[in-house]
Amino acid sequence: MSIDVDKRRLLQVQTLQHIQRDLKLNEMLPVYETYTEGYSKRYIYCVLIPSAHIEKALSVSTWDMEFSQGMPSGMIFNKDGKEVREYLRYGVDNGVEPLIIDRSFQGLRDDYREVSEEFRLFHDLYHDKKTNQYIKIDEDGNEEVVAVVKPNYVQIRLKEIRQFLAIKERHLAIQFIFSETSTQTLEKLGFTAGDEDRQDDLMRWIQRYGDLDGINNCRAFSRLVGKRIVKPLPKAKSGFWPFAEVSEEEYTSFIIDVNENGDELVYTSNPDELKTPADPGNIRGVDEEAPSYLTPVHFRKKVLDKYYYEPSKYTVEDSILRCGSLWSVYIDNHHDEIVCAWLGDLGRDLPYSEQAHWRQYNIPPTGGVSRTYFTRQIEAQFANSDRPEHTFKQRYQDLQKASQTHLGWQWLLPLRTADTHHLQSLRIPATDEQRDFDGLVLSLAKILIDSLNEESLKKLVPAGKQEEIKNKRGISLLEVALDINNLEGADAHIAFLRKLQNLRSSGSAHRKGKNYLKIAAHFNVENQSLRHIFANILNSASDTLDYFIILVNSGRIREIIKRNQIKNAYTILDEMVGSVDSGTADASVNHDEVIYELQSKP
Repeated sequence: MSIDVDKRRLLQVQTLQHIQRDLKLNEMLPVYETYTEGYSKRYIYCVLIPSAHIEKALSVSTWDMEFSQGMPSGMIFNKDGKEVREYLRYGVDNGVEPLIIDRSFQGLRDDYREVSEEFRLFHDLYHDKKTNQYIKIDEDGNEEVVAVVKPNYVQIRLKEIRQFLAIKERHLAIQFIFSETSTQTLEKLGFTAGDEDRQDDLMRWIQRYGDLDGINNCRAFSRLVGKRIVKPLPKAKSGFWPFAEVSEEEYTSFIIDVNENGDELVYTSNPDELKTPADPGNIRGVDEEAPSYLTPVHFRKKVLDKYYYEPSKYTVEDSILRCGSLWSVYIDNHHDEIVCAWLGDLGRDLPYSEQAHWRQYNIPPTGGVSRTYFTRQIEAQFANSDRPEHTFKQRYQDLQKASQTHLGWQWLLPLRTADTHHLQSLRIPATDEQRDFDGLVLSLAKILIDSLNEESLKKLVPAGKQEEIKNKRGISLLEVALDINNLEGADAHIAFLRKLQNLRSSGSAHRKGKNYLKIAAHFNVENQSLRHIFANILNSASDTLDYFIILVNSGRIREIIKRNQIKNAYTILDEMVGSVDSGTADASVNHDEVIYELQSKP
């Protein structure tokens, strides 16, 4: 390198400017770093210093805790002539605590960095082990990355650090060492060996220039060593109960009607400003012109797409929307074109950020709530949903329960965790987008066809006819198993499953060609909306599930399997006679005992 370049590096002006920069509350702050490349080295290690000790900490530029410290340790000292042994939680007696713990295992296991457990628990952070990120989930269900841990580099968002400092009554010390070396001598670079110790408000550092005498071919070095102190937030801004300030709740206003001139009428969803059946005398003093808490508010059906597209976070069920265990709201999702909710429920149960999302899809009311929702919510009576998606999901659960009860195995294999979204997001789409239709067809096929329990279905085929199903799978296996046993009524459902499979194969899983046009003609795609077509498909799918449920509940499947087991046992026993060591004096086999054992098994 040239002398000018090396001189600029060793001056470390830009490094000083960077460490002294204004820190933004939402920036990801490097709290741990060990970096070596070429002639440069960087070390950063952040620790927590008691607020009462800041003046002492700034009196020197040396670090208050080293990388290898922060672990439990002990000390021995004399007091009044007696030896005292003391336990040190963090290995030091100056009140300093680590934010990052350096874990080392003497080369027998890989080293790694660990974020302070108290910090993680304070913010209730979720550890994503795949990315080694720590995620904060707020009361609305929103997720934000707060910390990122890499082998030699850790970042934590400053906001969460300062909130933690507020309650801990500590300051953050950003301890640093920045080292630069050069093959040039100090004399050529124009520097003089020595130290310069400086302090600027809450930052203390020493800049040292020195000779290296040719170590690693280097002749000169420059080193910045010091610390920068970062203040905590006020406790009122910590976000931690009971210290945090209580902010006034916000509520969105929604369209509840249209006046005679066609103007939309809106009203707040604040439950405290709405009339309720529980307060007929208006003891709360609500405005006499205020609408009822139970005023229906209407939305375009697309309002739910956001939640269907994130099934790992949200669950859309019959009459209710949930975000984990954080919040839930009752909804009337029993219409073809709209979704309804009570005005008061929107304000009481939805976080403000979600209210804003719903407001985008708010439309003037075109009627009341569905009969199903009215019966449940107002009349407090049980009512089945007539929506195809709700019916299908209920039939699916019914089949799973019946299979476990009567067979001891599942007719449809339970979906793996990575596939559960296919069932959770199954619905009649809000639009006629081909993408949504193709995706839903694919999901339905995975649930009904790909999940057929082939190994258990083979039990329906006696040993003498196993050759017929040797190379058969899925629908073909199901068809043979039902046909061999003369189980009536199967033809229509097998035909439906084949058409669904063809629709998936020709339209969802592959490029659309002649095969798709052929199967699309069967479903009358040209003359009907895709939403209407998928509703019909779901109804047929529910009928197929009903057929499976009837078979399972009738006991015929269990009887067939038992009969096949007995036949198979006799076949095996016939082969065993004369060659088996039965343990009896005449080497006979007690067939009845074997048959009894087989019959007693599920």
